[in-house]
Amino acid sequence: MAKASAANSGPGGKTGVRIVVCGEKGTGKSSLIVTAAADTFPANVPPVLPPTRLPEDFYPDRVPITIIDTPSSVEDRGKLGEELRRADAVVLTYACDRPETLDELSTFWLPELRRLEVKVPVIVVGCKLDLRDENQQVSLEQVMMPIMQQFREIETCIECSALKQIQVPEVFYYAQKAVLHPTGPLFDQESQALKPRCVRALKRIFILCDHDRDGALSDAELNDFQVKCFNSPLQPSEIVGVKRVVQEKLREGVNERGLTLAGFLFLHALFIEKGRLETTWTVLRKFGYNNDIKLADELIPYSAFKRAPDQSVELTNEAIDFLKGIFELFDADDDNSLRPIEVEDLFSTAPECPWDEAPYKDAAEKTALGGLSLDGSNSSAFSSLGFNCK
Repeated sequence: MAKASAANSGPGGKTGVRIVVCGEKGTGKSSLIVTAAADTFPANVPPVLPPTRLPEDFYPDRVPITIIDTPSSVEDRGKLGEELRRADAVVLTYACDRPETLDELSTFWLPELRRLEVKVPVIVVGCKLDLRDENQQVSLEQVMMPIMQQFREIETCIECSALKQIQVPEVFYYAQKAVLHPTGPLFDQESQALKPRCVRALKRIFILCDHDRDGALSDAELNDFQVKCFNSPLQPSEIVGVKRVVQEKLREGVNERGLTLAGFLFLHALFIEKGRLETTWTVLRKFGYNNDIKLADELIPYSAFKRAPDQSVELTNEAIDFLKGIFELFDADDDNSLRPIEVEDLFSTAPECPWDEAPYKDAAEKTALGGLSLDGSNSSAFSSLGFNCK
């Protein structure tokens, strides 16, 4: 059963997304939900709808959505709080023809979400777009920028009309996307930069894909990366286009050998800034990272040798030959010793681990210059067997 469940799960292991819709009375919550589910504007809607389910094939990620309508009355605030605490995402509505409902977002609703410690993505939705006064046309960016700067939990803002069926499906698409491909672990909204854990993961992926270890992804390596992550090759013209975009914005992002690490990181920051978080998440998940940007447990097998006091364990000849080849590969100056910087390079793709602490720190004798000899390297590798690092 567990295997079947995993097979049916969506991005990040999600088997369903629960979206709670809340906002001032009369802002169009129920009409928005019915129109999204039935693809038609309802003549009559009850004050509060029962849970509404959108099937898994409703959006490309193929993860079913349950939409929870909520009451707006003061006496029902307790029930509202319960629903909000169970939400994967919150759709917060205001009416485009009633400016006071927009004001309520920052004076009540968003502070209330913080008070309830609801730490999920928030999608702000302006309903009844068709009723807005044509003499008060203001861009959504102008209206929402001050609020979004104050409340960073707002993932995105959108205006819609259930009556005219304008951007109704997009509302719940963005809410689902914010859950399945979250911004928080990847990007710091304050500094407008990739977060350190995301940078470490992408750097590891870059190194793993840089097969010739020349510090850049060649056209062939870029194509291999594309096929591994997205199951489709890049056309030569597409590779040229990608590198041109990077080079125009970041000169050091491309050199004569190909796309550099700086360029690789720049591309992912650009994807995120343009709202294409699913691209970066697809790459991370393909290389085994979970929603916390940590390697999944099954990718770091734990192996503990059980032996009697009179038994010993030795590396096989095949293992020794393999480790010797790795040593020679990273011994850049061919001095039969790995300098500290070469040791760091050797472990650059290893899981996060305290290599400078016991039991690794003293696992092998160092050379007079603080490096690691071939025998020391093998001893260090052997001593690490049975230890699980994350």
